[in-house]
Amino acid sequence: LSLKIKGPLTIGSSRDQLGSYIANRVTDKLTQIHDHIFCCRSGSAADTQAIADAVTYQLGFHSIELDERPLVHTAASLFKEMCYRYREDLTAGILVAGWDKRKGGQVYSVPMGGMMVRQPFSIGGSGSSYIYGFVDATYKPGMSKEECLSFAANALALAMDRDGSSGGVIRLAAITKDGVERKVILGNDLPRFSTL
Repeated sequence: LSLKIKGPLTIGSSRDQLGSYIANRVTDKLTQIHDHIFCCRSGSAADTQAIADAVTYQLGFHSIELDERPLVHTAASLFKEMCYRYREDLTAGILVAGWDKRKGGQVYSVPMGGMMVRQPFSIGGSGSSYIYGFVDATYKPGMSKEECLSFAANALALAMDRDGSSGGVIRLAAITKDGVERKVILGNDLPRFSTL
């Protein structure tokens, strides 16, 4: 889940799976691509990590050539290019969020197949199908940072509660022009919506 406030807030739940086997309940699927750019990874952990590593490498060179921080759109375009070029071989959905001096906070969705769409918020991964209604009904443009953090934690907790492939901990990252603030919500501290 990624959403835009004055700078975007990017979030992702933390569990790696190999089929029905949970490989890692607390892996960090929220990956830093550059100083003010992150991605949320869904799909094959190996595929998404390989793509994220390649984009990080390319963006680093691009930043050195320009002698400035790269644009979020550039990072999303690199993900789009790789996901499209290798669409037959990869299982990868990527949400890219970040802040740059040209366009401020931005959120891009790069679903499987390599399309790229800029949106005020985006959700992806196996748990997303359980929370579309909640997100559509609850998201409000211009939410404060605290409202976004609460909204994000609630959305992910709902997805984790219903989806057997989501779970572990919630990792949050608030990205603004001033930097990145990260937060982890452990399983015992997750918002609860049912007593079952």
